[in-house]
Amino acid sequence: MNRQDTSEAVMKAVFPAFDGFGQIMTGAAAEAPALVVDAKRVLDVTASALLLAILSPLLALVTLAIALDSPGPVLFAQRRTGLNGKTFAIFKFRSMHVMEDGADVKQAAKGDARITRVGRILRKLSIDELPQLFNVLAGNMSLVGPRPHALAHDDYYGAHIANYARRFAVKPGITGWAQVNGSRGPTPTLDIMQARIDLDDWYVANAGFGLDLLILARTPLEVLRPRNAH
Repeated sequence: MNRQDTSEAVMKAVFPAFDGFGQIMTGAAAEAPALVVDAKRVLDVTASALLLAILSPLLALVTLAIALDSPGPVLFAQRRTGLNGKTFAIFKFRSMHVMEDGADVKQAAKGDARITRVGRILRKLSIDELPQLFNVLAGNMSLVGPRPHALAHDDYYGAHIANYARRFAVKPGITGWAQVNGSRGPTPTLDIMQARIDLDDWYVANAGFGLDLLILARTPLEVLRPRNAH
């Protein structure tokens, strides 16, 4: 192993969030895709770190509110499927009395008794998703990409929707093309999930830095009109 390889290995071990920054580009054919990957990762890390710093007072208040509202941990971790089908633990502020992560995970619905008082507010404004900024820093999520589902839902919908697995070709995101186009909330019928997966499929086929910026710009507007968010 030469000095360059050794340095890269050390950087990846010490700073895993920065894995993907220093891709070495040799030849014109490799330049464009490498630049796209690097630009997306730079955006993910810098924006996530900045948002965590800016939102730290809000995160502290939410932590206190959850702790005072109901017994249980402040954060909830659930297994989800990421890039290339790799499983990871996604972080969320706990918004329910239950913490399901098995073979049967029931989607939240309007008036769901499992949702805590504070949780209703968090879910309505998508504040419960903010801990996923740490997932982005860790590298198993991106700011923009298909929203990851519970493993039980992946198994079910993967068996019934032909193009379901296409979403695993990119990193899952905190927000995505489906979400800014109104596809949020529960999917009680297969056709509703099919419509969401088709939007995810379109994103995978057209993914690019400019599209990510457009989705990020549209996300706050979508949060302010919380359609289908329960």
